[in-house]
This record gives sequence, structure tokens and C-alpha cells, in this order.
Amino acid sequence: MGLIEVNGIRVYAYHGCLDEEARIGGHFVVDVCVDGDFSAAEHSDELGSTVDYGRVTAIVREQMAVRSKLIEHAAFRVHAALRDAWGPGLHWRVRLTKLRPPIQGDVDQAVYTIEG
Repeated sequence: MGLIEVNGIRVYAYHGCLDEEARIGGHFVVDVCVDGDFSAAEHSDELGSTVDYGRVTAIVREQMAVRSKLIEHAAFRVHAALRDAWGPGLHWRVRLTKLRPPIQGDVDQAVYTIEG
């Protein structure tokens, strides 16, 4: 069993409940982890036998480009798209961080994590 992490995928997106978030957007960071049996990649040294980081990043960017009011919804879409792209047998974790959310108080980030 192995663990692949693609961390710090930076995206500018338009998620949030406020009208201004739909207009001006904000900064987000997505971290993706996937657990699975990567022994074929360990032995073959072939990209086709593992999870391609570039494709992970592309899927994250595609899904983050679709507006959501809630980061929970955006994270769910990313998670579902990753699972669909590689099929069963892998355990995915997506951590979506909204930087400097526009709420009362000085808050650095709001974070949602989904896995399965």
C-alpha cells in the first residue's frame, strides 16, 4: 500500500454565499491524498500504472471553476471527479481551504475535508 499526496494546488475561484464572492472571487488551496496499492508502479516505473499528478491538478482546476456557494459542495465535486477518473480501489481525501474568508473577525482560513 502507498500514499500519494498532491498538496498546495492553488486556485482562484468564485465560491461563497455572498454576492461579492461571485463577482470578485477568492484564493483557495486544495490538497489531495490517495491511498492504494501502487505496487505495479513501484515495479514498472510507468505513469500509466499510478495516479498522474498532472491529471489530479487538472481535475481540481476543472471542478473549482464551477461555482458553489459552499466549500463542502466544491470539495464533494472534486472528490467525486477524482474517484470517477480512477475508478474503485483507491481511498481519496480532498482538503479544500478557503483563504481569508470574508466573515466577521480576523480569520486566516476555513477548511473542509472529505474522504472515502
